[in-house]
Amino acid sequence: MQDGSSPTIVAIDGPAGAGKSTIARLLAQRLGYTYIDTGAMYRAVALCSERQGISWDDPDGLERLTLSLDLEFEPDGERSRLLVNGEDVSEAIRTPQISRGASEVSRWPGVRCALVEQQQRMSAEQSVVMEGRDIGTVVFPQAQVKIFLTATPEERSRRRTAELSERGEEADPEQVLQEVLDRDRRDCEREHSPLRQAEDAMEVVTDGMSIDEVVEHLARLAEGRAKA
Repeated sequence: MQDGSSPTIVAIDGPAGAGKSTIARLLAQRLGYTYIDTGAMYRAVALCSERQGISWDDPDGLERLTLSLDLEFEPDGERSRLLVNGEDVSEAIRTPQISRGASEVSRWPGVRCALVEQQQRMSAEQSVVMEGRDIGTVVFPQAQVKIFLTATPEERSRRRTAELSERGEEADPEQVLQEVLDRDRRDCEREHSPLRQAEDAMEVVTDGMSIDEVVEHLARLAEGRAKA
């Protein structure tokens, strides 16, 4: 779909557990674009702050830390690896603790502004599929393609429970559902860059849809919008 013209930005926003990372990665492959996982970037900040003993309630310390991080995505077969100052942290950021930390550190404007600068840099010379909470509203309000990917809280908690079980981690479905609801509340109520659907975004509810069905649907939407 790349034709040598100006880069195309596909912005995918939505709540936790909507499948944004998996769908965005596969959609990028389908379109021949670069996949940028912004959630992984916030997880990286949470991981590095935990390692350095910086509280997730310390906005100044977190901002200084984020400004010191060089984040880079490298293709690795069908996936991409996240390097932080040259270290591959792709696995280390995927724990429940760091997932909670990502939600905590993303509250702070200094952290978000520092990461937005890196996200915008990554998309300056290449077409990208970028997913997160505020891509179509804050990071790239000018994106040619905006999608709000969502599912019911019950469906999202079911998927999260299955994901944890596949990794050999015990998960209480009721606790996972409560964590999903709590994450939704924090993301929607935070003062800076809250989760919301852009006015010109296309909403896609994925309950009852397979991954392949969602990717195919979004590819048709993206191709139609990018050519418009």
